[in-house]
Amino acid sequence: MTPIVLFCFVVLYFLILLSVAWYTGRNTNNESFFIGNRDSNWMLVAFGMIGTSLSGVTFVSVPGAVARDSFSYFQITLGYLLGYVVIAYILLPLYYRLQLTSIYNFLSARLGKVSYKTGASFFILSRTLGATARLYLVVKILQDAILQNLGIPFWATTFIILFMIVLYTYQGGVKTIVWTDTLQTVCMITGLVVCVVYILNNLHLGIGESLDAMATKGYSKVFFTNPDSKLFYWKQIIAGAFISITMTGMDQEMMQKNISVKKLGDSQKNVITMAIVMLFVILLFLFLGGLLYLFAGQQHLTATGDKLFPMVALSYMPPIVGVIFIIALISALFPSADGAITALTSSFCIDILAINRRQDLSEAKQKTIRHIVHLSFAVIFLLFVMIYKWVNNPSMIGVILKIAAYTYGPLLGLFSFSILTKKKVTDGWVPVVCIVAPIICFILDSYQKQLFGSFEIGLELLVINGLLTFLGLLLISKRHK
Repeated sequence: MTPIVLFCFVVLYFLILLSVAWYTGRNTNNESFFIGNRDSNWMLVAFGMIGTSLSGVTFVSVPGAVARDSFSYFQITLGYLLGYVVIAYILLPLYYRLQLTSIYNFLSARLGKVSYKTGASFFILSRTLGATARLYLVVKILQDAILQNLGIPFWATTFIILFMIVLYTYQGGVKTIVWTDTLQTVCMITGLVVCVVYILNNLHLGIGESLDAMATKGYSKVFFTNPDSKLFYWKQIIAGAFISITMTGMDQEMMQKNISVKKLGDSQKNVITMAIVMLFVILLFLFLGGLLYLFAGQQHLTATGDKLFPMVALSYMPPIVGVIFIIALISALFPSADGAITALTSSFCIDILAINRRQDLSEAKQKTIRHIVHLSFAVIFLLFVMIYKWVNNPSMIGVILKIAAYTYGPLLGLFSFSILTKKKVTDGWVPVVCIVAPIICFILDSYQKQLFGSFEIGLELLVINGLLTFLGLLLISKRHK
């Protein structure tokens, strides 16, 4: 199938999204943009958040990592489930009781204004770095598969995709994203299932036979029992729990969709339902990864990692399957990028600029500021995607998890300290603590062989970062009367 035909399918898909955005974005206001008027359907939010949580990196990098790490990623997913339980029954009741628009307002009430601004700033930094890393991976695939052959440069491809995202999130915000994420999750899972079925038929294998073949190659091992390894199951499960607690429960992008649901009970059902469905979806991605490597061995392909799935889908599958792959890939991209830009706009407007608390700003003036911030983050996304292109890391999922370890650690420490203790802090020193903790973690990570010998620090670096932040906050704390 020619690049022009593939591009036409992409444009058609975008027009469908734009139609949904127009319908859901009618008669919206700032509250609609930020929290969907607290009237979102919990089932739609649960299903749509699967796409947001997975993203294009999961779609490409998780299957691509199977040859190296087997099914070890499922250990992390089990940890996710534990983390989502904490979110549902500890964090959500807190957010609903305080009727928060931005979850970082909790830090203001508990610790102080500087702590509040610090938490929001770390979210903005983390989400910008993580979302642009996810965006870069998918843009690169679309560039190599379609737009490069049309003579369109990489920066223009990124600009076009960001323009599309801004166009359908510009007005409706969360109210629109709840619906578009649901549509995109359907497309993504459909593409995943179609690719699995096609490869199974091509290899003439049943599910049981394919698992046996994967086991022979060493692809399907789930639990790793060497305590020194970074893949040790307890390390992965604990790290997975804290990753979901921080990257979902302490993340404005993810939580603004949850708190857009009217009732706490429905929001809790949303989180637990998403967690259970996520287990099966991730397992299917890992199964696909094993199939891809079996297929690659049969066809004598040398591609690995992030390059394997796109190569098989676009060069060795029928054209219609290639179209489904592209649509599924875009469907994995848009939920992570559109939600990120919307959440960053919300956080910057509410937490940094405080436009919702300024009496001198009318609703119309607030909307104008919101639009300017929204467009500004689109420009920032373009710049960071170009930086990732210059760096050109072979596996983006490793990059994203590393970013999370450094930038979500301070948020973990801030929220944990606020919830688990009744102490007050010297507010002005909080940014220092939150900067020093990641620096110490960077030193530990860089020199871990010299410091710990054969013991490897993996994803638990996030927990260490949060613990260092917590201890630092204790050092600058005082008894609360």
